[in-house]
Amino acid sequence: MSTYTGKGTLYLIPTPLGEVTPTEVMAVEAYTKVTIVKYFIVEQLRTARRLLKSIDKSLDLDTLTFFELNKFTDPVQIESFLKPALEGADIALLSEAGSPCVADPGAVVVGHAHRLGIRVSPLSGPSSIIQSLMASGFNGQSFTFHGYPPIAAEERVRWIKNIEKDSFSKNQTQIFIETPFRNNSLLETLLKYCQPGTKLCVASNISTAQEWIFSSDVSDWKNKQPDLHKKPAVFLLWRPS
Repeated sequence: MSTYTGKGTLYLIPTPLGEVTPTEVMAVEAYTKVTIVKYFIVEQLRTARRLLKSIDKSLDLDTLTFFELNKFTDPVQIESFLKPALEGADIALLSEAGSPCVADPGAVVVGHAHRLGIRVSPLSGPSSIIQSLMASGFNGQSFTFHGYPPIAAEERVRWIKNIEKDSFSKNQTQIFIETPFRNNSLLETLLKYCQPGTKLCVASNISTAQEWIFSSDVSDWKNKQPDLHKKPAVFLLWRPS
């Protein structure tokens, strides 16, 4: 603990997954923290500024410092984002949606923080992956998050069959996501190539007014296929052994 002396804390702050009032989904500690921190690491500046204003309209955004972390960020610059913490100031790392560092670029910042002896504090809040697992009814003792499946058709089918086999051999829930405009195509492929007794859950628009979660055998899904086009969704497969 002595390594933290004189340094600020890097707070990992989950953000709403959709168009909802932040107080409905953000933990009190997270909600309060963003109103007092002066330094923010964010994926998109405009989204972050809009979120902060929705939390507290009295915030003077011009007095805050933002560092953007996305695919355009020069990796050499990332460590410098933590300089305020080395000088004693707290920093908030905000996800674009949901929990930071999970299917999110923030993990590299956390790695730098640990190396520099900066305290890292993860706060509670929305997490589409964990919330979808909670709502699926699938194995929550053993699960794997894969990120995005392959795009190429043949490789995608092969990948689906492999994770289905892993689910059966390990009694493990397989979790993955897709770019929203490819959701319908992915669902069609899952229903076509997975075994009828394999369980499939789709959790869409989690924690919003449009939330939709359905979990059943693949054979039951074929008469209940929803339109997931451009809707954020998490997919889960489980083939109990």
